[in-house]
Amino acid sequence: MTPEIQALLDDLEREGYVAEPRIATAAYLAREMRKPLLVEGDAGVGKTELAKVMARLLGTELIRLQCYEGLDVQTALYEWDYPRQLLRLRMAEGRAEAEVEQRIFSRDCLLERPLLRAITRDTPPVLLIDEIDRADDGFEAFLLELLSDFQVTIPELGTIRAQHPPHVVLTSNRTRELGDALRRRCLYLYIEHPDLEKEVRIIRTRRPQTGERLAREVGRFLQALRTRALVKPPGVAETLDWTLALVSLRRQSLDEDVVNQTLGCLLKDRADLQTVTPGEIQALVAQAREAS
Repeated sequence: MTPEIQALLDDLEREGYVAEPRIATAAYLAREMRKPLLVEGDAGVGKTELAKVMARLLGTELIRLQCYEGLDVQTALYEWDYPRQLLRLRMAEGRAEAEVEQRIFSRDCLLERPLLRAITRDTPPVLLIDEIDRADDGFEAFLLELLSDFQVTIPELGTIRAQHPPHVVLTSNRTRELGDALRRRCLYLYIEHPDLEKEVRIIRTRRPQTGERLAREVGRFLQALRTRALVKPPGVAETLDWTLALVSLRRQSLDEDVVNQTLGCLLKDRADLQTVTPGEIQALVAQAREAS
């Protein structure tokens, strides 16, 4: 491991993000090569958090575009400030048409949305394009120009180019397959659910008030729970929520009653709640406690 990667690993941990060398290497190369980083993995494994931590380490702004089905370019890029344009139009009555157009189609009548904000900043921000797999193919195709040249074209104003290209992180939960053209423009990182030792370290780092025994029992319980056929296996975010709930209830160890009462912190789907029966919970708790 190079000194640069070790230093970044240490910086990530100081920010509360427990990572292994391959994650730090991907983040380091994305920063040094100025290449977009595509991060895939199940929900809750730390993809979005990685972008947030990168922004803090770089001391720069985080600009987040949350993708969803039906997201269009106008919403992600820019919109015109119609009330201001209308006011200027009224004030410009009697003026030449060219002057009116110049007044109403000026930069100060433009409402910058995340993608445009990211390429017009004086210092390079971290642009997080979150859950790109939820957007459709058309929007993905639009991103290709942005990620290649960091420029966009607005018909009334022309082409706007980034003077300071942003650091770009794209995340995907793999709800659909992304196109090859987008993948080729990015460095790639896949984040798995953590193993036991990493999960315990995450709990102890992010929830330092948690006792060692409880942290290990929670880690073992989650490791076993994820082996079940669940619709939505709990991620690290759910682990941390559940740990905080247990600490708030002043628990030093797991027991069946508290697990049953707090299971909604871990499982967010009715089918999963029905899948994990009381008998299974009893077995999982016993397994988690035996190793303690």
